[in-house]
Amino acid sequence: MSDILRLFLALILITTGLSAYFLVLNALFPQRVAKAVSNIQTMPARAFGIGLVNFIFFAVIAGVLLSVAENAGPFIKGILTIPAIAILAFLTIVLSLGLAGMSELIGARSFPDASGWKQTLWGTICLAFASALPFVGWFLLLPYVSFVGIGSVILGFFQREKT
Repeated sequence: MSDILRLFLALILITTGLSAYFLVLNALFPQRVAKAVSNIQTMPARAFGIGLVNFIFFAVIAGVLLSVAENAGPFIKGILTIPAIAILAFLTIVLSLGLAGMSELIGARSFPDASGWKQTLWGTICLAFASALPFVGWFLLLPYVSFVGIGSVILGFFQREKT
């Protein structure tokens, strides 16, 4: 029983931290998050495909670099580890912006009468608890939301501004 209570407490703490993180991302990068939300609304299948392909591509490159660096000498290890960490940092940043957009969209659709920050807060809470469901949340919802988020942010990098 104490394990379930401990897991639930950890989920609440992680959700609180994610909510604050997504609120800060929405405050610091409003145009980038708005582009991500727009891409998620208009072309979710394309965003999913682009996110899946880019995630696999960059993850494989980072994995190969890290595995080769593990068996190399100290100088080569440093040379190979730096690009791998840069690739993983890029994936983390893109994933963060994509999940911020996804939580904003979920909050806007679920709670249309709430203010902007409350929509993001409730969207993050809904997304976190839904992704914590065993099997369905872990293996279906979280990868789908992550790939759509990554793809929508990458699509936003290459879209032109309307004049």
